[in-house]
Amino acid sequence: MDNGACSYRRYLAGDDGGLAEIIIEYRDGLIYFLNGFVNDLDAAEDLAEDVFVKLAVRKPRFGERSSFKTWLYAIGRNEAYQSMRRRKLSYTPLDELPETPDAGDGPEDAYFRDEEKRALHRCLSRVKSEYHQALWLYYFEGFPAKDIAVVMKKSVHGVESLLYRARNAVKRELETEGFDDENI
Repeated sequence: MDNGACSYRRYLAGDDGGLAEIIIEYRDGLIYFLNGFVNDLDAAEDLAEDVFVKLAVRKPRFGERSSFKTWLYAIGRNEAYQSMRRRKLSYTPLDELPETPDAGDGPEDAYFRDEEKRALHRCLSRVKSEYHQALWLYYFEGFPAKDIAVVMKKSVHGVESLLYRARNAVKRELETEGFDDENI
């Protein structure tokens, strides 16, 4: 049982500190995951806030069929899709997206400190959204393929194939950035 599930049970039992622990633990990762859908950090922060409000107000049932983090990210994914439907947004073709600016003094600065990490971020932003999401969950959030399958509503085999294609797409993008096989 992971800590998020324990904190959520405490919150449901009346301890508001449980929800605060969940927000502190999962907020940043959820924002970066949702950013893969909307490609706008401010909108991703709003969506993450909506997810936590949903936990606080609606108190959805956690069935414990997966980890708490997987369940929370699946709620976030659904919230992102609902938001896009409400606003009648669709995915913007990647070649029409603006270049990702170099990280300055913003909240991502701590993560994107050197040029290689910035290049990787630029390459991730240029691959298909589905690839970006799968790679983010796998490498940055540490989700196993079975949990990614739950979040993305795919089979485990489908996720493994998606990760393979995503790695190749990012590798091609890194090669266009000037990285050779030794540096990838």
